[in-house]
Amino acid sequence: MYKVFVNEKKLLLSKHPEELEKKLRYESYMTLEIALDLLENTSVKELNVFGENIDEIWQEFQKMFRIIEAAGGVVNNPEGKILFIRRLGKWDLPKGKMEKGESREESAVREIEEETGLKDVELVQFINTTYHIYIERNGEKILKCTHWFEMNFNGEDTSKPQIEEGITEVAWKTIPQIESEVFPSTFQNIKLIVKEFWDSEK
Repeated sequence: MYKVFVNEKKLLLSKHPEELEKKLRYESYMTLEIALDLLENTSVKELNVFGENIDEIWQEFQKMFRIIEAAGGVVNNPEGKILFIRRLGKWDLPKGKMEKGESREESAVREIEEETGLKDVELVQFINTTYHIYIERNGEKILKCTHWFEMNFNGEDTSKPQIEEGITEVAWKTIPQIESEVFPSTFQNIKLIVKEFWDSEK
């Protein structure tokens, strides 16, 4: 099963039909074009494309885009707070594009340290991969795959925003602050990863 966010709307690709607002049985490549058109140009907020061969559906779907891979993390400190960055008026988790020759893990640590100013972030484990679609200024459609890791930080707090990347704030947030401040002003895939992280901690 794959969850892809299209303008903050949910596209679910699955083997069996799911109880979403709209469902389409996968017939061909055209089914995916119709699904994207409905999410981009109508009031439909969530859509499920389902079919027996989920691997084939996912491969066909990926062919529609240029794929960009990124990596980032949910960074915890000993007080149980999580590190967020603020960019373009939205709260986000630190992340960025993978560089050639880098592993996902190396990329996640590098991006976090660059964007937040922290040093010696400790990588714990992989959480999940999120997917979202956006369109470049030249009209090219991008599928961004972001690989997320759980991280620990127990050093001196040297956090400062990477201004040249458009980051205006770096802040440690408690669970109540995340629910009241971050979630109303963030992206669906960020909520998804934070909730998965919380579930794994229980």
